[in-house]
Amino acid sequence: MAPRLSAETPLIHAGCLIGNATFGAYCEVGEGSRVLNSRFEDYAYCDRLSDIANTSVGKFANIAAMTRIGPTDHPYEHASLHHFLYRSSYYWDDAEDDPAHFATRAARRTVIGPDVWIGHGAIIKPEVTIGAGAIVASGAVVTRDVPPYMIVAGLPAATLRPRFASTIAERLMALAWWDWDHAALRDALDDFRGLKAEAFLEKYRG
Repeated sequence: MAPRLSAETPLIHAGCLIGNATFGAYCEVGEGSRVLNSRFEDYAYCDRLSDIANTSVGKFANIAAMTRIGPTDHPYEHASLHHFLYRSSYYWDDAEDDPAHFATRAARRTVIGPDVWIGHGAIIKPEVTIGAGAIVASGAVVTRDVPPYMIVAGLPAATLRPRFASTIAERLMALAWWDWDHAALRDALDDFRGLKAEAFLEKYRG
């Protein structure tokens, strides 16, 4: 039997490392994932072995397995790239870690919009925003912002095509169904399943 998700407590599977992270209602973190300094909004989930840092994950975000979001960078302008520069206490008893480096890392936020689908093995770089309803193809490396309802793929990721005509995308953004309450979502479940986007908008006056 599949596990039931909860409005009160995220479903965090075995082997996860969670640090300075918060979760909204009905969230799930797949087995062996690492989530650091991040926020999952309601209904967001990631599959197994995801590695997510310094990221705001929007409502209903769909994050596939083995993804990397907000990967941290090394200080490449210095003489060395190695983390002895900033994790210095690991190597010397009389040296402290570099708090400025970690503060800079934490401030470089990645933003995943609502109802985004990030495919298996994709990488989303720091300070990138993925717009609502966008799709990032499996294996893509995203280095720049992705507009709402756009499909991107490749290394580096490039635009393939929009999911919908711009008028439909704009109406979906205006409808913002992801802000509906839990009961309203349940009432509309059959229509989410059975209607294409334009018909759904017509019914719900988007």
